[in-house]
Amino acid sequence: MHTTLTEHARCVWGDEYGPTPECEAHGLLPVWVRNLAYRLILLQRPHDPAMMREAALNLEAHGPSWDDIAEDLRARADALAPAGAKPWGHAPG
Repeated sequence: MHTTLTEHARCVWGDEYGPTPECEAHGLLPVWVRNLAYRLILLQRPHDPAMMREAALNLEAHGPSWDDIAEDLRARADALAPAGAKPWGHAPG
């Protein structure tokens, strides 16, 4: 595991200033980095229920310590547009 995001990035994408270090990275960013990225996206798109649901789904995949945040995101998305509602506002069915 890397101690900094810079080390992780060099391992995954290489380093133009030197040789790419050998590591066993799988290419996925740590969950806290993805959480931060989704938070930044949602600051720019605060009324995007699809993005909120995507963020919630991503966080739920990483264990119960992230479930509260995922539940809050899903509740905010449902308040904007109920799950299953069509984008133009008609109820399913």
